[in-house]
Amino acid sequence: MSDKPALLQLQHLQVSYGGIRAVRDVSLQVAEGELVALIGANGAGKSSTLKAVAGLLAPAALGRDSASAVLLNGEPVAGLPAHVLAARGLALVPEGRGVFGQLTVEENLAMGAYLRSADATQREAIAADLDDIYRRFPRLLERARQSAGTLSGGEQQMLAMGRALMARPRLLLLDEPSMGLSPKVAQQILELVQSVVASGVTVLLVEQNAHAALAIARRAYVMESGQITLSGDARELAANPRVQAAYLGA
Repeated sequence: MSDKPALLQLQHLQVSYGGIRAVRDVSLQVAEGELVALIGANGAGKSSTLKAVAGLLAPAALGRDSASAVLLNGEPVAGLPAHVLAARGLALVPEGRGVFGQLTVEENLAMGAYLRSADATQREAIAADLDDIYRRFPRLLERARQSAGTLSGGEQQMLAMGRALMARPRLLLLDEPSMGLSPKVAQQILELVQSVVASGVTVLLVEQNAHAALAIARRAYVMESGQITLSGDARELAANPRVQAAYLGA
């Protein structure tokens, strides 16, 4: 466990869809500056967990104080709308990327800064951040005037990450960033995730590719049927026979 304070804490998080409980009593934490992976099979509840953190799903009370189910920098935020959480430094890159296909790459990136003020100082900062995104993702500079819907899957993932970073988040939630990509492109995306963490952004990564996620994360949680069943150092989990048998093809 990191000796840095927790930027994100989940305390007995519950999420239900009608009568179906998708997330069951989940507790985890992510310290400032960490890359933490949440792995598990399809349907385990990983994406529902991220959506609840990001304000897209309301936690279920189920006899507990649901307002305290999600703590961001020590403050209870469960149930707050997504735009309020974004203003507090949280950004989500959703599964499927969610780019605006009819807008250009640069227009998509500008959307990431929509909550930042429009005064002259901030405009300069936004322009500098855009330049930084283009340095980090050179393919986006090449495609800056191109419609986002015409990009390849890997380029759209870069765009979704770049758009999120334009908000200057403290905490970045990544939902299946390698899904649908070739192994080579998926590796490039995960290397970019590492560079984002190295720049000072905290990341909670949901990823079905357990091998890749455990290779880059510091710590990890294993989720099964809506519950956390294992947690610990990522390399120790990668060596766990149960994890190897279930997720690493060993």
